[in-house]
Amino acid sequence: MEDFSSIKLIASDMDGTLLDENSCVPPETFDLIRELDAAGIRFVAASGRRYDTLRAFFEPVADRMDFVASNGAQVFVRGKLVDREVFSHAALRRLFDLVKMFDNLHMVVYDRTNSYLLDEPSRFDAEFDKDLPNPVMLHDLPSPDTSIVKASIFCDDAQMDMAYILTRELEADFVFAPSGVKWIDVMQRGVNKATGISQVLAAHGVSPSNVMAFGDSMNDYEILRMVGHSCAMGNGRWAVKQISSRIIGTNVEHAVQDELRTVLDARKKKPSLE
Repeated sequence: MEDFSSIKLIASDMDGTLLDENSCVPPETFDLIRELDAAGIRFVAASGRRYDTLRAFFEPVADRMDFVASNGAQVFVRGKLVDREVFSHAALRRLFDLVKMFDNLHMVVYDRTNSYLLDEPSRFDAEFDKDLPNPVMLHDLPSPDTSIVKASIFCDDAQMDMAYILTRELEADFVFAPSGVKWIDVMQRGVNKATGISQVLAAHGVSPSNVMAFGDSMNDYEILRMVGHSCAMGNGRWAVKQISSRIIGTNVEHAVQDELRTVLDARKKKPSLE
């Protein structure tokens, strides 16, 4: 049985992990985060979603937690921006030119506030695990002076085939991670949730061995590999389950919230050093 008494930081993915089947934060989550904070355990939302969207989800407790957003491209610690990784415009041009070769691929890029749809809006199916806030339709990439922090590709079909093709063509520029049923997250090489979490850990002086993380998709792979307590969701992808130390229940069952209670109980039972 794992020893949870040494955990100092908990990181969780959102869609398919912390959020319920309606893409909402279960209401008990806020009190759990408050209790974790009071117990000296930092909670971090680590997601492919942008910071503005993440903060809105956690508004009641946002000042008591940290955020690794846009798959590690936006990192906020104690309410302060500590990192923002912007996509190369030239690399995005190479990606967009490749996407245009396939009629089942549709690309979206995001700056801090807008979602730039590089195809007709009707071509995008907003799955529960993807949001397209402030959509702006364009026929070409935004200008080079637009700071793009996130990119995603919607696949009508053959998601895994297309992830393979994208990787074969552009692996020097990007890492492609299937997310949900029809989306592929586009991550800058060397930037992912684990690199973002590493910055949060440095800010708090926490070792990866004292971290618990929850995830379900391939964009969670790196962070689950780095932490001492990795938990794959029961509804997660096969590979994620293979590399995690434990498989827990599903997001529909609020399994993450149950685990947070277990960590809090372990902390209450921890012998005092005084």
